[in-house]
Amino acid sequence: MQYLYASKPGIERKLVATFDSEEQLRAYAGWATLKKNADGSARFEQGSALAGYQRWELSSTPLTNDDPTAVLHNPSPSML
Repeated sequence: MQYLYASKPGIERKLVATFDSEEQLRAYAGWATLKKNADGSARFEQGSALAGYQRWELSSTPLTNDDPTAVLHNPSPSML
């Protein structure tokens, strides 16, 4: 399982979705990214798991105590 985390000022890291593969996660993050800024932050598609955050990261292991069953699994643009 792959874990998608998002962050913004005041929120260091939060689990926002899980995926079966890294390829699925990267494709979703690529679709959700509307604009990348020079400082590494980004703006994301409204309605996506990343909406309202400024950065994302992936991991193949949990990085927080967030419950993976409480977030979207394999979200896709068609889910919006």
